[in-house]
Amino acid sequence: MTDTHTATIASYYHPTDKGAECDLCPHHCHLEEGQYGLCRNRFCQGHAIYSSVYGRACALHIDLVEKKPLLHFHPAISCLSVGTTGCNLSCDNCQNADISQTESNSIETIKIQPEELVGTCIRYNCPAIAYTYNEPITFYEYMFDSALLAQKRGIWNILVSAGYINPEPLKRLSKVIDAANIDLKSFSDKLYHWVNHASLGPVLNTLLTLKEAGIWIEITNLIIPTINDDRKMIRDMCRWLVINGFEETPLHFSRFYPSYRMRILPPTPLDTLTDVYHIAQDEGIKYVYLGNVAEIDGENTYCPSCGKLLIKRDGFNVLQNHIKESKCSHCGTYINGRW
Repeated sequence: MTDTHTATIASYYHPTDKGAECDLCPHHCHLEEGQYGLCRNRFCQGHAIYSSVYGRACALHIDLVEKKPLLHFHPAISCLSVGTTGCNLSCDNCQNADISQTESNSIETIKIQPEELVGTCIRYNCPAIAYTYNEPITFYEYMFDSALLAQKRGIWNILVSAGYINPEPLKRLSKVIDAANIDLKSFSDKLYHWVNHASLGPVLNTLLTLKEAGIWIEITNLIIPTINDDRKMIRDMCRWLVINGFEETPLHFSRFYPSYRMRILPPTPLDTLTDVYHIAQDEGIKYVYLGNVAEIDGENTYCPSCGKLLIKRDGFNVLQNHIKESKCSHCGTYINGRW
């Protein structure tokens, strides 16, 4: 077990007779001495909970904001992307299982404190820090302290998350976050329990809370063949988004490739991606994108009014940008985003 001398006291827990209960996410893990939570990086010692990953990154890279993916947030800027180990979900299709489904003491890490992280961002002229790779909610304290320092230095903070967090810590976090891509795994509580070992309700609450806080949001939905590709469910998801004011929130349908416990499934058929793309448009989603697929034109931005090409992309690279002062340069329609 990680020694408390090398760990950091966690936020959001309360003591119990046998140890402590974590209040960070809806799992509410009841931990006894020496036990780790489902996230694999928060542990109990005495009647307190500690984070074993504070200042211990296992992934640290500079990449484009489009890779998050965020396509309507300051296109083509570079982000310093940081991640640790651990996740409070256990998705059968996880593409980062080597870091998300392991403990911090079982993998090589980079020691980098929040002030060093922000300093690195400034040194390499990155206008944003992205908390990503694994689930940032599980390194909440490290993320929050880094984001607070970054905010003071005029650096944007980006959250890439599955959104499985309790309301109180989310509201506090929303004060230091500028943009988020939330991974909406499906629109079925049954599937969330079966595939992700979580539940849908808290994720929808996260979307509503971030929207109310004025944070720029984009949503990703990975389409897994035979698992969450039911057209009616996807239509219901899009209808919920429109009814709740997300019609101008970019929606990314991402192509699945075999991974982790779902290696026997094929990649998402291109016809399926085309279907869900049109379903989202039919239901009123104005900005629909297709990710992880080169065969279809799904990465460019078009004006929802005149249909003209606004941002032409090749993979993550921006080739043309015809948005001027947040408006379509052809017809003057306002294009939702942070430009």
